[in-house]
Amino acid sequence: MSTFYPEKLSVEYMDGVTSTHPVIPRRYTLTHSDLTGDLFLTIGFDYAWNKINSMRDEVLGEWRQSGSSFFYCVYVYIDQGQFNQNVAAKRNEIFRRELPLALTAIRYGDREFFNSFPHLDQVPIIITFMSTYPQFARQENWGTFQNFNSYI
Repeated sequence: MSTFYPEKLSVEYMDGVTSTHPVIPRRYTLTHSDLTGDLFLTIGFDYAWNKINSMRDEVLGEWRQSGSSFFYCVYVYIDQGQFNQNVAAKRNEIFRRELPLALTAIRYGDREFFNSFPHLDQVPIIITFMSTYPQFARQENWGTFQNFNSYI
């Protein structure tokens, strides 16, 4: 995993979303610069589609609720038919290596929200790896945000 540097993270709230509200809908778009290593977190009612590049190397996340239970869903695009199987395998490897950094950045970037709703630190994080190749297309439980708050 790469090291998280809080000073490399920029956070932007879209219209209608504050550092503490709402819980749902609350969607996260995390992008980065390969050149500088800077991370850009946009939080809004919807994803920041305008910040997504053609490589589709962003991390998208949202809060979901089932009954009284919350969970956090993350979506990453391994290939979606854009890449051959070797490229998809490499992208899968990179996403798996970098997801802890991404989750740490999301947790840190929205720390006021988590301070307002501390129970959300204990809800499951479900990662959906989206791929046209069955060996990469899967859903996994990656623990809770409590595991990714070492910079708080």
